[in-house]
Amino acid sequence: MTSVKEAHATIRRNIKKTGFEKIHLKQTSGRTLAKNLLACFPQPRFDNSAMDGFAVRAEDTLEADNNFPAKLFLKGVIAAGETPTFEILAGECCQIMTGAKIPIGANAVVKVEDTSGFKTKDVVEIFSEAKVGKNIRYEGEEISNGDTLLDAGTLLGPGELGIAASFGYNEIEVYRKPKISIFATGDELVEPGLRLEDGQIYNSNLHIFEELSQKMGADIINAEILKDDKGSLITFLSDSLKNSHLIVSSGGISMGKHDYVRDALLELGVKEHFWRVAQKPGGPFFFGTKKDVMIFGLPGNPVSSFICFMEYVWPSCELISGRNPMKKIIAVLDKSFPRDGFKHRFLTGVVREHQGELIVSPSKKIGSHMLSSFLGSNAIIEAPPGKSSLGPGAPVVVSLLPWCDLY
Repeated sequence: MTSVKEAHATIRRNIKKTGFEKIHLKQTSGRTLAKNLLACFPQPRFDNSAMDGFAVRAEDTLEADNNFPAKLFLKGVIAAGETPTFEILAGECCQIMTGAKIPIGANAVVKVEDTSGFKTKDVVEIFSEAKVGKNIRYEGEEISNGDTLLDAGTLLGPGELGIAASFGYNEIEVYRKPKISIFATGDELVEPGLRLEDGQIYNSNLHIFEELSQKMGADIINAEILKDDKGSLITFLSDSLKNSHLIVSSGGISMGKHDYVRDALLELGVKEHFWRVAQKPGGPFFFGTKKDVMIFGLPGNPVSSFICFMEYVWPSCELISGRNPMKKIIAVLDKSFPRDGFKHRFLTGVVREHQGELIVSPSKKIGSHMLSSFLGSNAIIEAPPGKSSLGPGAPVVVSLLPWCDLY
């Protein structure tokens, strides 16, 4: 069997990024930036007012207070977006709005609340002393021209889109979305809503795969339930190998009489890198490649399938999308964790913060068929092989599910 560490290393060696495309800013949410985004001008672009008030020369306001206000001649008004056409000389001031450009000669802004107000027509009274630079946002104080705004590999969200828009970017170069084909195999599988006959079960794994694929930002190209028939498998896989970056299957990969997925893949020229991994659950796990397509044959048991998807498929999708996978964290057990003597062990569970420490509770349901163990879980817990269970207080490695928060 391949170790978990070797499985990860093998998969990473076969990562091929999806390539770039330039798309409109409005379409970039949830996409990954392909190249560093640079500032094409300083931010702020010019010295501007942080307040509605009056632009003044600080030296004209020395010792001003409510009893002895400084009296300055009103020279004009500058609104946001306007270019000042005058200079502030000794004994002068002007009305200025938030974001408006500071006129030549002024070196401070007094907020309107500390003055006789905007209704004053000729001489403005200033009731507080202004220091040089007061309420002024200086050119380039946030970002200099040529600075890196966003690093390549950044996942684009509202904040990132706002930064890009504020520097005038209408189009952004991003990694192409990975294309994924998913399927589940089994003569016993029936779609929800249809009648179950004896020996049949409802398909759940394909629906889980579809939801996970959408959450991780992939485009689903093909999604089907296939019978335990090599011909059907070869037809589906032949098409999927032509137009997918990732192919993920559920079931039919073990050593059963009707497990044809591995045979079909090999018959189609897929290079097998490993077939079984020393882990529990999810031991019968196939990974192969053909050209730039990555193929993951996952077990049919729902917990095994889910854990393998999150442990191997999700980070692979992130990598080919140009992103760095989410880092694992360390948490402390609050109850025992059942290790395996020979295999790397995974369980779902709940991570929460308590008095500055991360505490994790493994699910009580440990069977690989127990889909309800997902409910309420926000993490996957893991531990290497060991002769005995890990007790409360022992540290373990934890992967927080990307769509979940700490409790």
